[in-house]
Amino acid sequence: MNLEYFIAKRLITAKNHKSSISGPIIKIAVSAIAIGIIMMLVSVATGIGLKKEIRNKISAFNGHVIVSNYDSNQSEETLSPISIHQDFYPKFTAVPEVTHIQAIATKTGIIRTQNTFEGTVLKGVGKDYDWKSINGYILEGKLPNVDSNLNDEIIISKFLANRLHLKLGDKFVTFFLKNEVNKYPNRRNFEIVGIFDSGFQEFDANYIIGDIRHIQRMNKWEKDEVGAFEIFVNDFDQIETLGAKIYRSTFNKQNQAKPFDSKTIVEKYYFIFEWLKMFDINIQIILIVMIFVATINMVVALLVLILERTQMIGILKALGGNNWSIRKIFLYNALYLIGKGLFWGNAIGIGILLLQKHFGIVKLNPENYYVNQAPVYIGIENIILINLLTVVICFLILLIPSYIITKISPIKAIRYN
Repeated sequence: MNLEYFIAKRLITAKNHKSSISGPIIKIAVSAIAIGIIMMLVSVATGIGLKKEIRNKISAFNGHVIVSNYDSNQSEETLSPISIHQDFYPKFTAVPEVTHIQAIATKTGIIRTQNTFEGTVLKGVGKDYDWKSINGYILEGKLPNVDSNLNDEIIISKFLANRLHLKLGDKFVTFFLKNEVNKYPNRRNFEIVGIFDSGFQEFDANYIIGDIRHIQRMNKWEKDEVGAFEIFVNDFDQIETLGAKIYRSTFNKQNQAKPFDSKTIVEKYYFIFEWLKMFDINIQIILIVMIFVATINMVVALLVLILERTQMIGILKALGGNNWSIRKIFLYNALYLIGKGLFWGNAIGIGILLLQKHFGIVKLNPENYYVNQAPVYIGIENIILINLLTVVICFLILLIPSYIITKISPIKAIRYN
């Protein structure tokens, strides 16, 4: 039998301590651990969830790496065409981590209706376009048909549709400027067959998606010429390394003096990803503060328990108990209190996260956060790590106040009242 554990268990189940001075202090310590766990779980889950959701939205509409020609163009329009006859297209075999590559082109224009007008960017896509990445953002309607004959079908964001007072099935006129000076703009009639809402304001406020052949005709490109390539990889965490590998693999062998430009979405949307890095700092600060608060409360609770059981400590020492054995009794008691706090903290924290995940109770402004509601990522590995971190740090810190037991004299302790 583990004597220390047996005594600690008797102390835990004893009822007389509930009316003593240690009762409320113990409750405060357990509550502090529970609240700390709740705060840590919520901060980690929402921080990681927000990062994942934003980067998934950005990559869904842009790919992970964009390959295009070098030019001085600072707009969203692709000016210089690229031939699709490349070693890396349609299969990017040089980099095994690449999961998909698709050809696109963009052209800026102005949508005009009877009552208003808006600037826009037509993103032209073809048969190789992976609609699965954005299919989940379609609110109503269907995807445009880019597999058969050229047609006027496009999908538009809910944001643009509301600003232009358009709805599913409506038709509108769009004007695209020609590259030649003093030339009338190209006019195209489009029909809305689908409405999407990514919550990513940078895209929703500007883009419509349709057939790439419209851009090829307006720019007088050949059928095998496109504006850029969007590349998807299987590991976003390695995007910088993979971006460099893709850049080396897409070197233009036909004209080595003019290689292709390769840019990751982290580079393209640098300001967003730098903003996301701040969440890591916030999470670290919350973890440190919450563990510190929980530890301080547990230290106070342990000291009170030791002072309250001074006579018991003296008796155990008089009976031959060594210091480490007596310390273990109180450490077992402290671990029980920590476990109790962890149980309630995890139960409440995970419950809050599940409610947010399934019902989206907390809403966010997409203009500021790029999402409509606070996303959460409930990773089992994160939950286990937070709990282990809390237990280990609290236990190691509690070794310090338990050292006071070694200074207690048996004779004085037995007389202590």
